[in-house]
Amino acid sequence: MIFDAKATLGEGPVWHPRYQWLSWVDIEEGKLHIHDPAGGVNRSWDIGGKIGAAVPRRSGGFVLATDSGLQAFDPDSAIRETLANPEKHIPDNRFNDGKCDAWGRFWVGTMSMKKKPQSGALYVLDRDHSIRSVLERVTTSNGLDWSPDRSTMYYIDTPTMQVKAFDFDLVSGTIGHGRVAIQFPEGVGRPDGMTVDADGMLWIAHWDGGRVSRWNPADATLLEELLVPADRVTSCTFGGPKLDTLYITTARYGLDTVSLSRQPCAGGLFATSPGVCGLPAHEYAG
Repeated sequence: MIFDAKATLGEGPVWHPRYQWLSWVDIEEGKLHIHDPAGGVNRSWDIGGKIGAAVPRRSGGFVLATDSGLQAFDPDSAIRETLANPEKHIPDNRFNDGKCDAWGRFWVGTMSMKKKPQSGALYVLDRDHSIRSVLERVTTSNGLDWSPDRSTMYYIDTPTMQVKAFDFDLVSGTIGHGRVAIQFPEGVGRPDGMTVDADGMLWIAHWDGGRVSRWNPADATLLEELLVPADRVTSCTFGGPKLDTLYITTARYGLDTVSLSRQPCAGGLFATSPGVCGLPAHEYAG
């Protein structure tokens, strides 16, 4: 563990190549965190409300996915500006996990805070700040990423216990035919956040599974597992100067006193060197 954050619901790690630091969020506490591994410095901002993801913006600052829409955020001034709020008519929904594609669009999904099935959707925030829905009837929109050649988008709606693979057109920002790439096995938790390495393999966080697993999406082969001393592993991403460090977020959310005594590191930020490299994160271009 590199930072004992005791986050209620740590999520959304993103490595920033421009600054060589890692950002991540605590959804339930409404906090944006930045970890500087070189200096060991950890900074945070209280956003207010729930924040499902934060992605870097090419013009500076972040775009936040919150329970009140998508917002531009300048950490220096703490000024926020709403860019889009497509579900303002659904007050029980909030934005959850999200990531930018290589064209600079922000792909981000929603979910019901009251656990209402199939009440969310996956959206794309284009560079002109227009927003469109690309998948409907989503329950818990979670991990997503793209193959190294950018021809495939991988996506997790957690309760389905599946990783779906969609044909992807980078220029138009559209998805086509979808298929099940991985059927998650029973007894190892549920699939949550996800990242793709430079070899095109998927790294998936196991909520209630205490691990991160690596899969070959071409044949659904489980390649390896990394155990984490926290049951509720939420997401992972590659970072560091050579993109060879795997950063892992975890949660304390919903754990009782007995469970927390067994896993005091729950809610911490972890890092390991798995022997492979990742791909650089993309910034929102709008």
